[in-house]
Amino acid sequence: MTHHILVFYGSYRADRQGIRLARYLVRELSELGNEAELIDAKAINLPMLDRMYKEYADGEAPAGLEELAGKIRNADAFVFVTGEYNWGIQPGLKNLTDHFLEEWFWRPAAIASYSAGRLAGVRAALSWHGTLSEMGMVVISSSLAVGGIRHAIDADAQPVGEGGAALEKAFPRFAADLAWWTEAARAQRQKSGTPY
Repeated sequence: MTHHILVFYGSYRADRQGIRLARYLVRELSELGNEAELIDAKAINLPMLDRMYKEYADGEAPAGLEELAGKIRNADAFVFVTGEYNWGIQPGLKNLTDHFLEEWFWRPAAIASYSAGRLAGVRAALSWHGTLSEMGMVVISSSLAVGGIRHAIDADAQPVGEGGAALEKAFPRFAADLAWWTEAARAQRQKSGTPY
């Protein structure tokens, strides 16, 4: 069964390396038969949060915000690709997610982290786990963590070297875990709706 999966990426930096991981994930998830779409926070360029999507009257939200809200509502699952900034989460990705709330509910989320160093963004991933749970998503237990991102995935989003080999080894479990929870959430929504 085809799943519609949004892959979110949040770096605004000029020399973005994590976009390689985001593109890898979109490609690999698509090859498994999903409809995977990259949502790049920098390309969407939402303003710093002043008013959440739900705080606009019907038909008054900016067009880009309205379009993204529709994509989130219609998605079956989410993947958040995050770098680590000073032990914390990327502000661009956090700003994007904070524009929405109910739109996220009752779908699974997966976290893929990266960094230039050997810790692979895991501290940011840990922070995201609690944040996404608070926002109404079920965060799957499998995660991806890519250290030395520049040397693990090339500019064409192809895994290279030892880091790339580790990513390719970890991806099938990550994808299978996400697929299982996506199916479970979809079936429950269809059977019973949502509690609120």
